Amino acid sequence: MNTDFSGKNILITGASRGIGRAIALHFARLKARVAIHYNSNLQAAEQTLAELEGSDHILVAGDISSPDAVKKIADTALNRMGKIDVLVNNAGIWEERSLADISYGQWQEVWNRTMNTNLTGAANLTFLIIQHMIKNGGGKIINVASRAAYRGEPSAPYYGASKAGLIAFGQSMARALGRHNILIYAVAPAFIATEMTDDILSGPEGDAIRSQSPLNRVGTVEEVANTVTFLAGEGTGFLTGCVVDINGASYLR
Repeated sequence: MNTDFSGKNILITGASRGIGRAIALHFARLKARVAIHYNSNLQAAEQTLAELEGSDHILVAGDISSPDAVKKIADTALNRMGKIDVLVNNAGIWEERSLADISYGQWQEVWNRTMNTNLTGAANLTFLIIQHMIKNGGGKIINVASRAAYRGEPSAPYYGASKAGLIAFGQSMARALGRHNILIYAVAPAFIATEMTDDILSGPEGDAIRSQSPLNRVGTVEEVANTVTFLAGEGTGFLTGCVVDINGASYLR
């Protein structure tokens, strides 16, 4: 399999920290040119940009939950890079709420906020980028979903629903766009160790979370990044429409 992305341009949403950052670093090591999307944390985005191998990488800012901002994200990336070969829809939010303690108005707010970011934002950006990919002869789209799409998240049902919707959306698009040589995949990670989960993993819940997998650990951002770049590489065309579970056998389907 070819792991050299020389001449390839990659747009990664939510790439300033965590999984998105690891994906950006890995693509850059494989000689891709990377567009790092971020929402508000310019400092983290600039730090990630500074650590990328190679040159000509760019930053693209915008709130993925806003349709107008998504249009600007797509336009900026295309104008500055010329083309997009791979789109990684990674941006997402997670909120936990006790269903017994929130009002109907609060429920509407968290539902809409999660869906607009995790599902609608990704769908809008995908729509805009595929218009370019169709004219450009094809491309690849990789959606970062979650184990939550299948096993459910009782403290964040809106999150599970958003990720299930992202998978279903991607599979529908894979069937619609294969004739245009646009290939679409999803990855579904379980709990992944990032700087944002350090407190949880080092706290009283840490052992229980690790024990969900027979490997007695959580996943790493590098494992997710390796899978994403594998799917983005050559020789994976007939995998279009697939979902790759990255969960250490913590949930089997």
